[in-house]
This record gives sequence, structure tokens and C-alpha cells, in this order.
Amino acid sequence: MRMRHLALMGAFLAAMLLVLPVQAQNEPPKGFTALFNGKDLSGWHGMHHFDPRRLWAMSEKERAKKLAGDTKSMRQNWRVENGELVNNGHGAYLTTDKDYGDIEFMIDYKTVPKADSGIYLRATPQVQIWDYTKAGGKWRIGADKGSGGLFNNDGGSPGRDPLVLADKPFGQWNSLRIIQIGSRTTVYLNGKLVVDHAVMANYWDRKRPLFAKGPIQLQTHGGEIRWRNVFIREIPPEDANEVLQKRDDDGFNSVFNGRDFTGWAGPLENYEIKDGAIICKPHKGGTIYTKEEYGDFVARFEFKLPPGGNNGLAIRHPGRGNPAYDGMCELQVLDNTAARWSKLDPRQYHGCAYGMVAAHRGYLRPVGQWNFQQVTVKGSTIKVELNGTIILDTDLSKVTKYMGNSPHPGKDRKKGHFGFAGHSDPVQFRNIRIKPLE
Repeated sequence: MRMRHLALMGAFLAAMLLVLPVQAQNEPPKGFTALFNGKDLSGWHGMHHFDPRRLWAMSEKERAKKLAGDTKSMRQNWRVENGELVNNGHGAYLTTDKDYGDIEFMIDYKTVPKADSGIYLRATPQVQIWDYTKAGGKWRIGADKGSGGLFNNDGGSPGRDPLVLADKPFGQWNSLRIIQIGSRTTVYLNGKLVVDHAVMANYWDRKRPLFAKGPIQLQTHGGEIRWRNVFIREIPPEDANEVLQKRDDDGFNSVFNGRDFTGWAGPLENYEIKDGAIICKPHKGGTIYTKEEYGDFVARFEFKLPPGGNNGLAIRHPGRGNPAYDGMCELQVLDNTAARWSKLDPRQYHGCAYGMVAAHRGYLRPVGQWNFQQVTVKGSTIKVELNGTIILDTDLSKVTKYMGNSPHPGKDRKKGHFGFAGHSDPVQFRNIRIKPLE
């Protein structure tokens, strides 16, 4: 009797599942916005594979003409069917009207044998989607490893190939979840991690980082593909900073307790502590630094700039003199957008090794927001990662040309203090942690 009772219960529950309502398609989860309304192509336009820098450089009239032609192509090859976006494998790519920076992006797709597609982030290829079977004919270029990888990264680099094969058989829906913070890309395919915080290469110019913002594009590439449940969440700065702070954080030690200057030296009277942050007093300055010295290390911290703010990081500072010349270097901390700084030498902007090597610009958050920065010092090399984007990666031992022909006698120092070189502006620093690499 008990077995019969269990069998009847199982049949009852199965019947109930058939009548329970399922979550409606194209309705976003809490905190997300739907980019596709399930009915039409509102919020999207067409754009072929095209260098966005060329688009941005066009006049308004030229740009409108270009996008009108691409949108016509898009509308000829895309349609909405049963709450799904359907592309026939041809035409311009479906492109968001809005540009995005840091995001969490979710999308479902279903494709056919021998199809090849992908998702462009910030107008840049791409998170790869393709036929992972041998019959698809692309095993020689990595299709056997599956979808979700950053196909246009250099071969062998992190993220180029997915960590695991996670594709579902043809005829089934696949689900992608992409987290983009700065140039760092994380991809889950069908709930499996396939790309883990890898730097996405700038396909359009490999000497520069990924653009700070750009549209999302759904690629067309020779085979039918269907999309649904297209959702996005723009990641606020505080959330992005938390992710970056906690990433691989073993071995990091706080060097500032948020209350007083224990462990610090220098002209401390020119600085104050407020709400857990070190602040240079207005019209004051000088270099304050950790009492402890470091050779090779990684430093993580957050900083906030006032309009026109100017400060610097003292790297391997000797505890005296000018950190830009007597220390290994001063890494500039500067509001690049201020009119007063519009005519500086390129080696004077934020993140640069002051007077020696320029950093990439365009990756600071708006003035008044907290930025995250990581600095890695190994031997004579320095790497600066700002808000998830590498803006400087250089070897100071190879520098032979200096701003103003002024030599930097301290650049070959092997050890020294870490600190802040204030220049009269109330720049703020908090959550300061250092990981020695010896």
C-alpha cells in the first residue's frame, strides 16, 4: 500500500507541475532591465562589423547615414517570432542604442549546426558562439573547446579558450551570463564558468585597452540563431570596486586602519582622516609614507578625486626628497578631465610613471566617484590597473627619454616606502592594502 501511495503522490505532483505557471519569457529578474521586449526591435539599431573609432570620428550627418544603411540591412534579416529574436544568418548585427560600461548581461540563444556567432562587448568582438561538433568543421581553430571564450584574444592567453565545454546539443536553449568590469570579462555558459576574470583584448587596436564604453552587438554569421531573455544590469562603481578588491586577495594586508596614522611617517600634519579615508588638507601637501619598506609588491586601494585634483603614489620612496625623482617613480593621481591640465605632457596624466612613461587615458570614473586601482611592482617593471583596465605596463629600466630631459636617479631603486605625494588638493584614499611578493 505504501508503494502504491508513493506512486500516486508522484503522479499527482507531476500533474501539478504541468499546470503551474512558469516565469514569463523576456521578463527581467529583480535589478535587471530587459533589452528586448519580446515584441519588436525597440532600443536596437543595425551596425556591421565596424571599427567604432571610425564611427565616433564621423560628422553627425555621416554617422546618421552609415547607421541608417546598417539598420535597413538589420531589419531585412532580423524578425521577432513567438517572443524570440530571430536572425537568418545574414545582415547587420543587432546593436543596442545605448552604450554600456560595467555590466552584468544575461541572454539565451539557440542555434543550428555549422552556425557561427557571438556577442560583441563595447562594440568589440567577442564572446564566441559556434558549432562545437567535429561536423561543424572548425575544430582546427578551437571549436572543439566549446562556446563562451574570448575568441579574439591572442592564442594561449587567458580567456581565449573556454575553461570547460558547456554547450548544449542543438535544438536546446543555451544561457550566457557575462560580467564585464573594466577590461575584465567573466563568462558563465549554462551555469558553468568558462572565462574567469580575463582581460578582453581590444580587437581594433591591440596596443590599447578595451574601450571604456560601447554598445552590445549580437553577431550574424551564416546560420540561423534565436535569442530571448536579454537582460542587463549596469554595475555601480561601489559594486565593481568590491569585486576587484576581493579578487585573489590572499596575502594582502591593510596598511591603514581607517582611524589614525599608525604605521605612517612624513608630514602627517598636512593630512587628515575622515570617514575612513586619508585626505590631503587643502593647500597642504608633502609625501607621507608607510614606515615599512617594500621591494616587489602589489598595492590595492580606492581613491576619489575632487575637480582638478592632483596627487601621486610614491613607489619605493627613500623617505626623503622628491618621490618622482629620488624614488623609483611617482605614479600620477590626477583629474585628467580638468581644463587646467589640458596641455600637460602625456607623461603627466593619471597612472603615468611621472615624466617617464605615459598611461592610457579615458578610464577614470567621473569626478566625485571612488576609483579602484591596483599597482604591481616587480623588479624594474610596473603595472597599473585602473577600475579593471590595465593603463600602464612598463619596464623602467628601458626608459632613456625623460620629460624636460630631467633624469630620474631613483628609478633603479630596489626597495623603499609606499606613500602619497600630496599637491595641495583634497584627494582621498581608503582601503589601502599591500601584498609583498618576496
